[in-house]
Amino acid sequence: MLDKQLILGMKKFNQLIHVLLALALGVACVMVIWDFGLKSVDAWHAGNAANGFFHALGSLFILWTLSTLISAEMNYLQTGRIYVRVFVEVAMISVIREMIVQPVQIVSNPNGAESGFNPTHYGLLLAALLVIGVVYKLVSDPQAVHEPGIEE
Repeated sequence: MLDKQLILGMKKFNQLIHVLLALALGVACVMVIWDFGLKSVDAWHAGNAANGFFHALGSLFILWTLSTLISAEMNYLQTGRIYVRVFVEVAMISVIREMIVQPVQIVSNPNGAESGFNPTHYGLLLAALLVIGVVYKLVSDPQAVHEPGIEE
């Protein structure tokens, strides 16, 4: 009797925690959008729109990650399941973000000669992206990948 009540209480508490996580992710999305706007406006006023936009684009990749996590939270709250695919997506987004932001940081760094482009590091990022892409394909749901509107 006590065990069942304890388990029920812990399930409700866990659901409350996931609701709070979902709300926190929503607030984080708003903050990232705000940061993107500020970085874009600052870059425009500084006369360095292209470089500043790529820095701001890094913020949008964070938004993509948060969106993936929000989808996972919604799915968890509806079904009680979390899929491995979510973690693979977050890893893939992080590597893509690093591949875009790193060259921009090197170009915009005033001491660019000290921390120049490292082809080995970039090659490892490409290899990591390839491996993550293969893992993503392996863990993806085959029904989720089909094109809409095409009858099977």
